[in-house]
Amino acid sequence: MGRNRWFLPLAASVGFLFLYAPIISLVIFSFNANRLVTVWSGFSTQAYADLWADPQLLPATWLSLQIAAVSATIALVLGTLCAVALVRFRRFRGKTVLQATVSAPLVMPDVITGIALLLLFVTMQSLIGWPQGRGVLTIILAHSTFCTAYVTVVVQSRLADFDMSLEEAAMDLGASPVRVFFDITLPIIAPALVSGWLLAFTLSLDDLVIASFVSGPGSSTLPMIIFSKVRLGVAPEVNALATIIIGVVASGVVLATIYGLRQSAREKQA
Repeated sequence: MGRNRWFLPLAASVGFLFLYAPIISLVIFSFNANRLVTVWSGFSTQAYADLWADPQLLPATWLSLQIAAVSATIALVLGTLCAVALVRFRRFRGKTVLQATVSAPLVMPDVITGIALLLLFVTMQSLIGWPQGRGVLTIILAHSTFCTAYVTVVVQSRLADFDMSLEEAAMDLGASPVRVFFDITLPIIAPALVSGWLLAFTLSLDDLVIASFVSGPGSSTLPMIIFSKVRLGVAPEVNALATIIIGVVASGVVLATIYGLRQSAREKQA
């Protein structure tokens, strides 16, 4: 017992330091006055001023956000429908194939997925003339494809524990299956839907390998631009942009935590 009193806090501290020390150093050096991010020369916000004037980073960021939002929405719809089919319909022709298809993107290397999607788009263009070339559309299609598998797994795990008696009671009271789905099922599994959408959004925003295969001229995403810049060294503008993203994400987590605590307090009072 005596060892656990100091060992567990020490191990937790080392783990958190290993995870967050690079992020903290990135935030600190985003205010560095020196162009060399490894040499501290004093406090300055010049990197943030240079960021707003950068002709590549901000347009790439906006493009990546648009692609991630659209891809996550498409993946949410397809993943939810797939999860409902796998959970609610116990036996149907092709269920084993569908389950294997859903699981494949989870374990498939991104390089293989990117090559396969590239060959698919090239073949489709030669056969039916669509999509014409590679660009934003092909990136959205590629991201929606592999993000659907993640959304399916998240929603499927929630539907597996769903209380079917709630839907049966609603139908006994005269509700149609469609109304039961929208009035009973969707509100209950809403947290899983939000989690699946956020996961798909993050995966799409973070993707580099697959987007590199299926993108074309004028459709470079933020990870592609950053990867091309860090080959010559990390620019201060990259640190500034990363700091802004960290701040936005941290603010969202804090607000969500506060909202959750207030909801729990209201439920206890009720």
